[in-house]
Amino acid sequence: MTHRQAFYLSRRQVMRGLLAASALGVAKFGAGCTSVNSNATGGKGEPLTVGFIYVGPKDDYGYSQAHALGAAAIAKIPGIRVVEEANVAETNAVQETMRSMINLDGATVIFPTSFGYFDPHVLAVAKEFPKVQFFHAGGLYQEGVHPNNVGSYFGYIDEAQYIAGIVAGHATQSNKLGFVAAKPIPQVLRNINSFTLGARSVNPTVKTQVIFTGEWSEPVKEAETTNSMADQGVDVVTCHVDSPKVIMETAEKRGIYCSGYHADQASLAPKGYLTGAEWDWSSIYTQYAQELLADKTLMDDSIPHLLRGGLSSQFCKLSPYGAAVTAKAKADAEAAKQRLLSNEVAIYKGEIKDNTGKVQIQAQQEMKQQAIELEKMNWLVEGVDGKVTG
Repeated sequence: MTHRQAFYLSRRQVMRGLLAASALGVAKFGAGCTSVNSNATGGKGEPLTVGFIYVGPKDDYGYSQAHALGAAAIAKIPGIRVVEEANVAETNAVQETMRSMINLDGATVIFPTSFGYFDPHVLAVAKEFPKVQFFHAGGLYQEGVHPNNVGSYFGYIDEAQYIAGIVAGHATQSNKLGFVAAKPIPQVLRNINSFTLGARSVNPTVKTQVIFTGEWSEPVKEAETTNSMADQGVDVVTCHVDSPKVIMETAEKRGIYCSGYHADQASLAPKGYLTGAEWDWSSIYTQYAQELLADKTLMDDSIPHLLRGGLSSQFCKLSPYGAAVTAKAKADAEAAKQRLLSNEVAIYKGEIKDNTGKVQIQAQQEMKQQAIELEKMNWLVEGVDGKVTG
């Protein structure tokens, strides 16, 4: 156990003691009686304490690391103090962590970064602490339904996946791509579909095999799935799991190409890494920090409850091209990137059928990235071999 882990275990034990005392009437914490300041900066020149919670380790080469890099960026801003906890499960454990950060650390802003934290956990704790602001990655905030101290932010990283798909479409010799996915939630399905649409825009015969592991972090299953795909002739693999590390390393060992996700994994596969879809949370968290330091809040609507953006808004970016990427692939990928940056093209423009033959987007119909229908996606595009199963 690391010193960091030991500290947070101790803090949880303290929190349990405080909650137990609360039950006996010795101490009371919550919305009605709390040590939280209403002032954004903590009052009297104190720094604004911001809590970040990660579902995995901060060095996972993936989702948690990408958020941790963003947290590290704003920790350098004068007036900001960052507290963090990693390896927090999508269970009541995250509620305990949030209460601990608020009551023991004095956090007035919390970023619970994992998808499964939102409902019921963030929503429950937000009701307890109406003066604390909760910003969740990926949750779909509903006005009049969710507490007004809850916000949602996420990026159209499928734009970067679309471009990565173009590179993959050029690289494949077998016309078989592989996608290792955790769960069939809308954000994952959107990445699978955009990656496939990008690949088929330059190579219409390409097909993508998708396998869902069922969990965000299943290293053994991820390795087995990558090996199985390689055995079946897949020669480019990508993913949407918390940490792509095992998948990238396994692809490299098998001598097939790979495309990363969340962060730059080029060092894990120096021969086969093509590119990847990366988050750029530093820019988004810096924007939030500046607004918070200016005493803006979700509660007075001076900070939007729903924040979205893509490549042009610096929510995401593309990993540098690997040595195996051809000049033609780079040219096509860069051309697509420029069209997306200038909003000249929509990824989801009809006619588009799903992989059962049903028309999901009609001919001449165009769905911009902001379309709410895309945030509720529950289908796989034509060309994907797989089923949407829970």
